[in-house]
Amino acid sequence: MKFQVLDIIPHLKNPVTGEIVSTAERLNQVVETARRAEELGFDSFALGERHAGEFISSSPTTVLAAIAAVTSRIRLQTGVTVLSVLDPVRVAEDYATIDQLSRGRLEVVIGKGNEVLQYPLFGLSLDDQWELLAEKYGLLRRLWREDNVTWSGRFRPALTEATTTTPRPFAGSPRIWHGSATTLTSAALAAQWGDPLFTANAIQPRENYKVLIDHYREEYERHGHDPRHQYLGSGSGAGGVFIADTTQEAKRQFGPVYEALTIGRNVPGNNSPFRDIDHAVAEGPALVGSPEQVIDKILSYHSLYGHDLQSISLPTTLPFEQQLEILERFALEVIPAVRAAAPTTLWEVADPFGGRPEFAGAASPDAAGTVTADHASYRRNHAYAH
Repeated sequence: MKFQVLDIIPHLKNPVTGEIVSTAERLNQVVETARRAEELGFDSFALGERHAGEFISSSPTTVLAAIAAVTSRIRLQTGVTVLSVLDPVRVAEDYATIDQLSRGRLEVVIGKGNEVLQYPLFGLSLDDQWELLAEKYGLLRRLWREDNVTWSGRFRPALTEATTTTPRPFAGSPRIWHGSATTLTSAALAAQWGDPLFTANAIQPRENYKVLIDHYREEYERHGHDPRHQYLGSGSGAGGVFIADTTQEAKRQFGPVYEALTIGRNVPGNNSPFRDIDHAVAEGPALVGSPEQVIDKILSYHSLYGHDLQSISLPTTLPFEQQLEILERFALEVIPAVRAAAPTTLWEVADPFGGRPEFAGAASPDAAGTVTADHASYRRNHAYAH
């Protein structure tokens, strides 16, 4: 298995102590965490994107550029790029620039985001979120793979023999993953194109995410894609990973913070079904416990999901020194055991993107860059509520 550190850059007070760092300090912590993650042998570092709420991740490309400047090996990812609200031309330009700065280390995870306030901010309708995502993704793919693109769609002006976006990516189009959290639509889009899927595995019980994963794999096979190129990433629960010598000690130390941040809050689309830290650790995706407990939980999810990439997030309201200690313990005490028990070809020689060649098996559903599946129908018939 490969390992990712994800930061969607929440900027929150510690709910127990009331302490909060400045915006500048919080952003610099992100860059330092990425640098340290590379030193500790993590495979990738990902940044989220939010344009509303208590987050300061509205400009992930800027922060990724800073990370590219202080790292040399670790892959740079997003989690997610909210493509539904963005202009694909600008996305192509900005992320190709990151790809060049990092010398081909970029991989993008796209999605429609789960913050409903982002859509009116950009003058868009929430009702169009899935159609926006599908159309814009089709255009983004073409912009990174073709010169002088002619294209038309519903949500932006047409392009006629458009000037090639610059810069071009470092070595062919970066790999694009699809983030999936609550409905089958993103899973279906990923499967249609033969792309990898990243399941949020954040708040809901594992059975809900298994529904999305199973649908992805069924659709992937139905569309005739090579199963050797099918990769799956998984998140690790809201609130952040926390490791202590014993699981009981981890719950005692981190429980009050975790519960205040995730349980009993009225956050549409992000409400936890768990009663307390004990319930979340026992039945949810939270990686809170001893190293052995965390290893067992990741492997239990792997037995159900078969995922290749495990993402973790640090508890960013805790003192930064403590966050780095948790990061180091995870790297030294968890990663080796999970890697040995759950091997993967992701980013290895057998991976078609291991050295970033073009993915020869990628499908092209149609010339307009749209998917033949009826996304509105998927949303009506297959969505499940939080």
